[in-house]
Formats: sequence, structure tokens, C-alpha cells
Amino acid sequence: MMPDTASDRRALADRLQESGVLTHPEWRAAVEAVPRELFLQPGVFLPTDVGRWLPVTAFGTGPKEWSEIAYRDESLVTQLDGHLTADRTAEPVPGVPTSSSTTPVTVVGMVEALDVEDGHTALEIGTGTGYSTALMCHRLGEDNVTTIEVDPGVAARADAALEAAGYSTWTVTGDGLLGHPRRAPYDRVIATCAVRRIPHTWVRQTKPGGTILTTLAPGSWAYGTGLAKVTVNEDGTAEGRIIGESSFMQARSQAVVPLAGDLSARTAYADSERAAKVPPALLEEWMPAFLAQLAAPGAQLVHATRGDGHRQLYVFDADRESFAAFTENGSGWTVRQGGPVALWDDIQRALIAWHDAGRPDVSAMRLRITPRSHMYWIDGSPALRWEHRLA
Repeated sequence: MMPDTASDRRALADRLQESGVLTHPEWRAAVEAVPRELFLQPGVFLPTDVGRWLPVTAFGTGPKEWSEIAYRDESLVTQLDGHLTADRTAEPVPGVPTSSSTTPVTVVGMVEALDVEDGHTALEIGTGTGYSTALMCHRLGEDNVTTIEVDPGVAARADAALEAAGYSTWTVTGDGLLGHPRRAPYDRVIATCAVRRIPHTWVRQTKPGGTILTTLAPGSWAYGTGLAKVTVNEDGTAEGRIIGESSFMQARSQAVVPLAGDLSARTAYADSERAAKVPPALLEEWMPAFLAQLAAPGAQLVHATRGDGHRQLYVFDADRESFAAFTENGSGWTVRQGGPVALWDDIQRALIAWHDAGRPDVSAMRLRITPRSHMYWIDGSPALRWEHRLA
């Protein structure tokens, strides 16, 4: 028997309200009504100190402990490696998270940012556990919400949890990047995954004046990503801005395959070597990482350590067979570049222009979407402007 978590839900709503994330009474009512624990079945994986994941299930945990886990202010991993759930293993396991229940502060912050009104229809890309779907069903009515999930197993569990919570909404299994034209157009489109660009199918399926809210990762990095909020225009374009930092798992069809093989072989033939004008360690910060992805969308940042203990950083663009390799020395960093594209030159220009502009944060970024391109810019900074055209 599941515990009564009404007090936990009220406490969660209080914390979200005190933090300034939860501001509308309608969304507070949704947070207090929707039991998050229903959407964590069959269990979660908790991180351990040795890099493994500890499986925890409701049936193997005391009611009080399970409630404490369910209402933590953190994301809870519900699937590893695209298939493994917590009920299928008893021991800590290695793995890569592929589905999770996102931290409530992020979920509630996003649905509040949608600026919904009574009667609005919403399309959710990435059902996940179904918790955010349930919040929107409570706010808008179950018939006004459509949610789509690419993973059949994840979709089935979410559908069962939604039914258990009393929401018989429109659940679809399929590629969310295609949207769901059958029930279009929508007043609001929200994605709980990161995308390299906003698919134009989403724009076409949104009513003029409607809003699209999604995490943008122009180069598919795990960080240095932004929450984009755009308004769809009558002419089929969309325009808006990045409203803040955001981090979600990449849409599965766009997930980057990590580089493998001998890094020394990849960097054997350099065309130039010089001192770096900007420390590449700056790319470990959020806004510089976002700019790097705009300047070199196909690049990946890789960390390594030499045999002598010195740090090394690399930027690789496998498709364009180009690299920049950085070695830390006593006075700074040396950069070696090779391949058809001077990756670091492009990134470094963006970082210098950003510094000259006063180091604005990611919320200064504007964007415009057309059927053929995404344009990004920061007002008043001509050097911080990019157009990413579709091939």
C-alpha cells in the first residue's frame, strides 16, 4: 500500500513557492494534487560514491524512506542504458542514465514559463515518467494535453502512472521531433529533452501567437545549453530568446556518440601550434560553452590527463576531421590545430567578442527560426551573431 503523501506535496509546494519558482495558484494546486511517487515506478537509481547506480524500489523500501526519496529536490534516474529499470537488478550497477524524473524545481519552472491560460492545448515532447504531463493535465484538463515519448517501455510506464493518477490523456509513442500533427495546432509546445535546433514541424504545429519552450544544445553538449522560449508568427517563423540555463538529456535521435579510439592518432598531424589567447578551461563555464557550440556546432569537448599528470583538453569535430589540442604549461595553454577547419580560431573569436561585450549571460541570447535556418545574436554585439542553415 502506497503511503499518503499529501503533506509531502504541500511541503514541496511550499519550498517551490519560497524559492520563487511556483507563483501561480493553479500550478500550486497541481503540485499539491499530483503524487510524484506514482511516476517513479518501478523504482529509481541513486548515485553511489564509486560511480555506480543503486537500485531502489517502493516495494523494497519503507514507506517513509520512499516518500523522502520521491520528494527530494533532485532529478531521479529511472532508466539506464536505454533498457534497465530498478526492478531488474538488486546490486549497484554501472550505466548511462537514459530516462529520469526531472527535479521538481525545473519541471515547475518550465510549466510556469509556458504562460498557459484556461482552454489552451499543449503538446509535450518527451513524456518521461509522466509527472510533468500530470501537472499539465491538472491545470489544463486531460483532453487538452498530448504527450509523445520515443521509448515504448518508458511510454507504457508513464501511461500506466497517468491512469493510476486519474488522467486519461492523449499519450503517443513515437518520434517527438515530428510532433503529433493529428491533434495540431497547439497553443503551447514544451519539450523535456534537449534538441540541437527547434524542428520546424513544431513551428508548423503551433498556432500563430503560440509558444514553444525547449532546451537548446546547438552542439549537443551536456551543459552550456539554454532554455529557449519562442513565439510563432503568422508567416511560419518564430522568434524569442534564451530565458535561462537548462539541462536535459538529448533527444535520442540526436544523441552524440562519444569519441572512441586513440586520441594521439586523431591529433597526429597538426597544421599550427601557438599559445592560446583565451584559456580553453573557460569552456567548462556555461555561457562560454554555449558560445562554443554556436561557433563550432559539430565540435565535442574532451578531457584527458597525460602520463606526467598535466591536463589536456581537446575539441574535436569528427565530421569535418578537425581538432584543437590544448596542453597546459607553466604560463598558460598551448593549442595545436589540424584539419580543414581551425576550430579554436572560430571559438576563440566568439569568446573574445563575448568578453568585450561585458560577458553577458545566456539570457542575452536572441534567436529567430525560419524553415531554412536558426539565427542567434546578442543585441549590440555584431561579432556575436550566427546563422545555422539547414543542409
